[in-house]
Amino acid sequence: MTQASGTVHHAAADGYTTHTADTYVRGRPDYPAALAEWLRDQLRLAEGQTVIDLGAGTGKFTPRLIATGARVIAVEPVAAMREKLSATLPHIEALAGTADSIPLPDASVDAVVCAQSFHWFATREALADILRVLKPGGKLGLVWNLRDARIDWIGRLDAIVNRHEGDTPRYYTGEWRAVFPFDGFGPLQETHLAHGHTGTPDDVIVNRVRSTSFIAALPADERVKIDEELRALIASEPSLAGKRKVTVPYETAAFCIEKLAN
Repeated sequence: MTQASGTVHHAAADGYTTHTADTYVRGRPDYPAALAEWLRDQLRLAEGQTVIDLGAGTGKFTPRLIATGARVIAVEPVAAMREKLSATLPHIEALAGTADSIPLPDASVDAVVCAQSFHWFATREALADILRVLKPGGKLGLVWNLRDARIDWIGRLDAIVNRHEGDTPRYYTGEWRAVFPFDGFGPLQETHLAHGHTGTPDDVIVNRVRSTSFIAALPADERVKIDEELRALIASEPSLAGKRKVTVPYETAAFCIEKLAN
């Protein structure tokens, strides 16, 4: 979760602490089962391949990569997130590194996957270093889970969150697309999958918002006010009020870009 020149955006550096890493694990949705086919067919991940989980965070996506049979190397600059990943997946190599200074040799990996992370480091410097570590014909995969804002109460939830975003990079602005096309990479190939995040309202709504970098970085009194707003939203929405378990509708957006052969 980086900016150019090996620095970490202040929202990530301030927001992703040890406490937030625990909330991140509880609050963040998993990924749809159908993504396994995308990893196999689009990214061509299988036994004998090597893939980087770039901006791996706490390792929420890492098991999906492990399941392909490929060798997985996690790269994450925020120590608290990386420590959580290593505690959960001790057999996975976890390296400190940024997207524009990946600590691996040239042409050494078959794929690089950025799950919930590329918007943090969508720069030409980062793409150049990703291109460097990929073998010819290697794949870059970008994956995001997105709440379905077409649903009224999710739109109201997003409004509570978005007014605090400041200068934090985010998927929905589309600014990350500005780095494409990029010399050496082919076109973006886009896939969308329906998904849902099921759990208690506290986990799938309150903890999900708490795990947002710029929310976690706010002063404690502001975070308490946001919690109160979220619980008021839950209490006012018939599909949520009084429910022990709810499902938040999501869409998973997945993009595949191939490194062109010289």
